Amino acid sequence: MKLTLKVWRQKGAADGGSFQTYEVEASKDMSFLEMLDVVNEQLETQGQEPISFDHDCREGICGTCGFVVDGVAHGPEKETTICQTHMRRYSAGQTIVIEPFRATAFPIIKDLMVDRTAMDHIIEAGGYVSVRTGSAPDAHTMPVNKADSDLAFDAATCIGCGACVASCPNASAMLFTSAKVSHLALLPQGQPERYERVSAMVAKMDEEGFGGCTNHGECAAVCPKGISLGNIARMNRDLLKAKLLGK
Repeated sequence: MKLTLKVWRQKGAADGGSFQTYEVEASKDMSFLEMLDVVNEQLETQGQEPISFDHDCREGICGTCGFVVDGVAHGPEKETTICQTHMRRYSAGQTIVIEPFRATAFPIIKDLMVDRTAMDHIIEAGGYVSVRTGSAPDAHTMPVNKADSDLAFDAATCIGCGACVASCPNASAMLFTSAKVSHLALLPQGQPERYERVSAMVAKMDEEGFGGCTNHGECAAVCPKGISLGNIARMNRDLLKAKLLGK
């Protein structure tokens, strides 16, 4: 099927960008990124610069890929990364608009690629357990409430793709940060540093230039892993307690 693509092209953060139009013949069995590979092969054959975009595993696991398709981060499929979106979702003759994630904390590197290292800095600020917990115990020796373990696992599925930031009107990283805070706060190993951790990670989030949360819910709506807004509520409660404890 023949498709028309309007793709944002930009050489770098300091350069101006614009949409460029391309025609592509795609199979319904292709993934979205495979379709872009075909476009890039055409451009290289014509001696033009290929479209730059992030990708790695292409299995919806690593969180490397990510851009906005027709106004929606990761495209139209719910709880699906763009690399796992297939062209059977589209119809022949359709026009698709593709642009990078837009956020102050995500400067454009080139075309559809953005710099998301600000999210790494949040993790570095406290998304780990540094206290001695001894050697790895057998799974059954440390009892964990089933409800808590399920919530921790759900929060830990966050892949850090940045779609939540790109979709939020405030470019907030609250869903991402709260997922990283929650999966440790819900488990015994995370308790010793629980309140220092939340204070440090939220402070770093603000320092990196992310906006505040005003409960639009767009972040959860586009999250490819279905991370719940309940994590933000949990993080806010922990942050309030941390302030009361002077952490």
